[in-house]
Amino acid sequence: MMGVELSFVWAGIIAFAILAYVVLDGFDLGIGILYPALGSRADRELAMNTIAPVWDGNETWLVLGGGGLFAVFPLAYAILMPALYPLIIAMLLGLAFRGVAFEFVHRTRRLRPLWEAGFFAGSLVATLAQGIALGALVQGIAVEGRAYAGGNWDWATPFSALTAVALVVGYATLGAGWLILKTDGALRDRARRMARPLGAAFLASIGAVSLITPFLRPEYLDRWFGWPTGLFSVFVPALILLAAMLYIRGLNRGRDAWPFLTTLAIFGLSFAGLGISFYPYMVPMSVTIADAAAPDASLGFLLVGASVLVPLILAYTAYAYWVFRGKVHADEGYH
Repeated sequence: MMGVELSFVWAGIIAFAILAYVVLDGFDLGIGILYPALGSRADRELAMNTIAPVWDGNETWLVLGGGGLFAVFPLAYAILMPALYPLIIAMLLGLAFRGVAFEFVHRTRRLRPLWEAGFFAGSLVATLAQGIALGALVQGIAVEGRAYAGGNWDWATPFSALTAVALVVGYATLGAGWLILKTDGALRDRARRMARPLGAAFLASIGAVSLITPFLRPEYLDRWFGWPTGLFSVFVPALILLAAMLYIRGLNRGRDAWPFLTTLAIFGLSFAGLGISFYPYMVPMSVTIADAAAPDASLGFLLVGASVLVPLILAYTAYAYWVFRGKVHADEGYH
């Protein structure tokens, strides 16, 4: 019984790490996606300066989520990695190239256009890879016994392409909200203009994914329309609609924090919807959380380390955002 309890505690930690990565690294990936549309070079540089103090720290949560999955749920890791190898490699290469471009774009004049293109391309590739991997996970991973039993291209489907587009639009919406929050003047005005169509496209893509998902597997259909879990099919969309209304109101009334915060809320509610669909499976409808977990002794030992590490990460993340709070202006920079 203790092993089952620890496995669910760890599932919560991994889920939290993934959500933290999505909402934190999502907006700076969104800045990269929007980068070519941000106007003058001065405005593009200002946009990069808004994320300069925090972008690399945001990726800590990706390391915690991936490393935790390997250590705590080795069976799930062994199934998911062969299914998603090309996407994981593409994501890591995109993140690495984006990080190099972020540093080099301010160190050269002759090759600056190349590194600016690299910043955009790395952000886009990483986001597309994450979105396709999400779609592949939702539609199902073929499992036989305790191993991946699918083909090399099972992840390449119209549904995974749709989830990739939805994530690109979602990150771009987060990026626009971040720029509204952190800048003023021409860049903020440009971000506000972009935020309206981006927000509409984000909600439309969420709606399309949500309408298709219950019909991918009978278990999803039962979760979302059965009793009592069917109640969530009312509450979650209602809360998303409320967040969307506040998003629009924030744009109309010039409340600079509202678009960003409400987009974060929509991401959180969408993530909760995934949890409702998946629970209690680690590999949807194939391997449960308890079955995928490491031995009890390993779970307990690792939990001791996590009880120290996770609060430390939260503390230095909160401190970084507090120190660099407020608007960033054109005459300021962290490079």
